[in-house]
Amino acid sequence: MLYGISLAVGIVLLTLGGEALIRGAVAGAKRMGVSPLLTGLVVVGFGTSSPELVVSIDAAIRQQPDIAVGNIVGSNIGNILLILGLCAAICPMSVQPLALRRDGVVVVGASLLFIALAWSGALGRWDAVILLAALTAYLIWAYRTERAQPLPAAEMHSAEADELTAIPSSTTMIVMALIVGLAMLIGGSQLLLYGAIGLAQAMGISEAVIGLTIVAVGTSLPEMAVSVIAALRRHADVAVGNILGSNIFNLLGILGISAFLQPLPIAERVSQFDQWVMLGAAGVLLLFLYTGMRLSRWEGAALLGGYVAYLTLSFTIV
Repeated sequence: MLYGISLAVGIVLLTLGGEALIRGAVAGAKRMGVSPLLTGLVVVGFGTSSPELVVSIDAAIRQQPDIAVGNIVGSNIGNILLILGLCAAICPMSVQPLALRRDGVVVVGASLLFIALAWSGALGRWDAVILLAALTAYLIWAYRTERAQPLPAAEMHSAEADELTAIPSSTTMIVMALIVGLAMLIGGSQLLLYGAIGLAQAMGISEAVIGLTIVAVGTSLPEMAVSVIAALRRHADVAVGNILGSNIFNLLGILGISAFLQPLPIAERVSQFDQWVMLGAAGVLLLFLYTGMRLSRWEGAALLGGYVAYLTLSFTIV
């Protein structure tokens, strides 16, 4: 029971801390005159992935690579199958093809890059440099292309910044939001890892499975909140773009930073099963978006069904 309570409190703190950090960062960016485009592309993108960032770095430093890697791979699977499936089931999502074509392809490319680098059985510091260089190249490319011409993607990333409400207005409140958000993220990470590892040991489940499922869903709650709100407001491009951007940051940025701090061995089940589910989910989403330029309710139901099947296999067969 103690482990379960610790896990639940940790998830709550991570969610609230991520929200506070995002709002403080967006407000700070606006006060400094940063464009809505860059704010949505970088600040919101990194902000919604802040729980994954803190948890994976913490796990890597603690020599718990299965949770560090499993958190990212599991989050990317959950982002597509669970969160976008839920959003599409709530409201069919029509999307602009030009707004998502680049990011959808980059998600698939980032997944393939991860699989290629992990083929050796571990992510080392040189692999981390490659991942971070790929993220830098993506950000430069995205910003230049969207700034140079009025792509729908530029409107999408600008809208991501505008999607947030109740952001702090004064400098004092901005600093407070950043400090409190960071403190809650760090505290939530400690509690989440304590509870997750304790549950894994008590239930005889591997840390990789816990990282791929419970930890991954817990750290993905900020993405879920932003995407569901956007879907309810009929801002489909923001919902889908938020998930694609988060998956790119997760693979290239968070794994890159974590592997640079501490080399990460790849669990056998991740290399044999989960990384292929991650790649398959990205490919199916890209197929859905390219064929009908929308996610219908039945496609959302198919994604949710895929996530249920994945969880079932994770806890029974794999």
